[in-house]
Amino acid sequence: MRPFLKWAGGKTRIVDRIKEVLPDGRRLIEPFVGSGALFLNAEFPRYLLADANKDLINCYQQLQSGGGEYIGRCAAYFTPANNAADAYYALRDRFNATVDPLERAALFVYLNRHGYNGLCRYNSSGGFNVPFGRYAKPYFPKDEMVAFCRKAPRCTFQVAGFLQTMDAAEPGDVVYCDPPYVPLSSTANFTSYNADGFTMESQRALAAKAAEVARRGVPVIISNHDTPFTRTIYADAHDLIGFEVQRHISCDGANRAKAAELLAVFLGSPLPQHRSAAVTSPAEFSM
Repeated sequence: MRPFLKWAGGKTRIVDRIKEVLPDGRRLIEPFVGSGALFLNAEFPRYLLADANKDLINCYQQLQSGGGEYIGRCAAYFTPANNAADAYYALRDRFNATVDPLERAALFVYLNRHGYNGLCRYNSSGGFNVPFGRYAKPYFPKDEMVAFCRKAPRCTFQVAGFLQTMDAAEPGDVVYCDPPYVPLSSTANFTSYNADGFTMESQRALAAKAAEVARRGVPVIISNHDTPFTRTIYADAHDLIGFEVQRHISCDGANRAKAAELLAVFLGSPLPQHRSAAVTSPAEFSM
């Protein structure tokens, strides 16, 4: 199942890798749900899906409650007339001005599919500021939205920080964290996708919380870039699994290179033999 939203850092390409180390449980908790690639492809009885991005969670809640009516409202914006720079910027202004949750959620899907590279970015005042993407014919993800609706009854969506969300974990739950990634180099730009920011101290706090939650008997899996910094802060993990993954957020399609990816596995008990993996050293990577 593919997400209906385009999302920087989406996990569609590595879902199978994550599922290899994802234990069974009664509920999957995602403090950084993003595009939802994992929950859409992992079977659990229930899901607690959170994010600090209010527009993202509002979009999911409107689709969950509105179903086909909401999908139709989103589809109405996907017209040839709206696939032009002047129309895009007018609708972006409307999005930033409206306080109506339904209108804002429908415009969020439009902006996601018509904006540059599918980015979700805000200025310091909280205004969505992604420029026009100039696509020949933006794809309307009706089938993906319908598939999302089939799974939505088992989901609880909430706007919350990762600490609050992880504090709700209980034995029987499984936590998967996909935070904004650390830079691959000291010169790399690191820009949060929400207005609140996510600093290196936030990365350390997440690692500490993961170890704490694991000590309570709840397994935690974290995705991040494979760097000396992440290997240091995840030192309490039961296992560190490094591999390479193709990146597709670069604006230069010809130069989209592979990046070093890391899965940190925090478990309260030893990994089953068939799931254990040798700790690998960080791959060489240059920006």
